[in-house]
Amino acid sequence: MKKIVILAMGLVLSSTALAQDKVETNVAADFVNEYIWRGQKCGDVSVQPTLGVGYKGLSLTAWGSYGLSNKDDVKEFDLTLAYSTGGLNIGITDYWFSEGLDPDARYFKYDAHGTNHLFEANIGYDFGPVALQWYTNFAGNDGLNKSGKRAYSSYFEVSVPFTLASVGWTARAGAVPFATSFYGTSGFAVTNLSLKASKEIRITDSFAIPIFGQVVGNPCSQKAYLVFGFTLQP
Repeated sequence: MKKIVILAMGLVLSSTALAQDKVETNVAADFVNEYIWRGQKCGDVSVQPTLGVGYKGLSLTAWGSYGLSNKDDVKEFDLTLAYSTGGLNIGITDYWFSEGLDPDARYFKYDAHGTNHLFEANIGYDFGPVALQWYTNFAGNDGLNKSGKRAYSSYFEVSVPFTLASVGWTARAGAVPFATSFYGTSGFAVTNLSLKASKEIRITDSFAIPIFGQVVGNPCSQKAYLVFGFTLQP
């Protein structure tokens, strides 16, 4: 699952449009002790590479997650097309997983009842002090509702960034509004309460390594996680 970088997710990546007046590229890799996405554990120690290109608010980003300590972790490869203008952002993500409806894990199999792809649309607005984001699965290997039909699984999140003791912090609260097997909910449920701190560790005058720590709680599943990671970026 994707960490959308709003970017878990992951995309957490992920995926912030690069709103620039010229073409910009982004090449990076996160290393995390656990892959936690919207309050769900999706893997153990993982590397999560990102490759993106953006122009004037429009961006195309590739993001993946690959387990380093557990050979049974599901591999993930996501593509996100996004656009942002002012505080508004919209996007579509194609998630692909190495496990799903297709036991052969064929990437180019898009059969509605036999694919490992999942398609999600998102819309959000950043007001500055607070940002709101909504995500809905609209095609592919989605979960089921209580009637056994496609759930159009959705998730919404409120995030509040702030600075404390020269460290950047972000508080998040996320919830699933309807019953879906995709998130393991039987109705409205709060699935993600998190607090994340990020800081750059300067190695030389021209090179620094961003590190981050995050406490995540999922009241729905009664699980809690402590995540640590760092980013390598040229």
